[in-house]
Amino acid sequence: MIKILELTGRYFMLLGKVFSRPEKMRIYRERIIFEMEALGLGSIPLTAIISVFIGAVVTLQMSISLESPFIPQYLIGYATRETMVLEFSSTVVALILAGKVGSNIASEIGTMRITEQIDALEIMGVNSASYLILPKIVATVLFFPLLTLLSIFIGCVGGYAIAYLTGIMIPGDYIEGMHYAFLPYSITYSLIKSAVFAFIITSISAFCGYYANGNSLEVGRASTRAVVASSIVIMIFNLILTQILLV
Repeated sequence: MIKILELTGRYFMLLGKVFSRPEKMRIYRERIIFEMEALGLGSIPLTAIISVFIGAVVTLQMSISLESPFIPQYLIGYATRETMVLEFSSTVVALILAGKVGSNIASEIGTMRITEQIDALEIMGVNSASYLILPKIVATVLFFPLLTLLSIFIGCVGGYAIAYLTGIMIPGDYIEGMHYAFLPYSITYSLIKSAVFAFIITSISAFCGYYANGNSLEVGRASTRAVVASSIVIMIFNLILTQILLV
């Protein structure tokens, strides 16, 4: 328990350094653009591939589970849309990106720590925490909601594709289900969650890498801790945000 409190305190102290006033905004703007390309654009292929197959699988499973003459076929499209919007495209994609983006951030900063590059920045009078971590946080918080929208769209397209190609249901019924009882607030809820999860992934992963010490083996351990800790905190905040935003 004391260890957890100590780590929590060090985490918030690091965030205090991260969000201190940066010296030159021009440099930070350039780094934010670079991080959006590295962490955001680089995650599009993985997000797209997973989303299209999940949308197809959900549609296929729903068609099997709801196979009854008394159940309207459009409910399959409705179930696919709600699954993608409310949970998969925000929470599950965040868990997947915690493995890809989180480990990348922890490894990068951890390597800089053990090779004393962070110490060199501090000697030159640069706020290393803000310089290294703040652009990553801003980039992911801005870009992850876009990945969520992309995931929702591609997942729904994947569901339509499996319905059209296999004939498990009439594609027109699927489209009707996509429009049935749609609440725009559901999209807002999903985007809010993805932004919060982006902050969690980036800050925790950066924390694990920033305080890595020892040899190169510690970088691997820091990456593992980053993924595990980020995933646990994401699930906790998923429950909290659902309680606050939906209930």
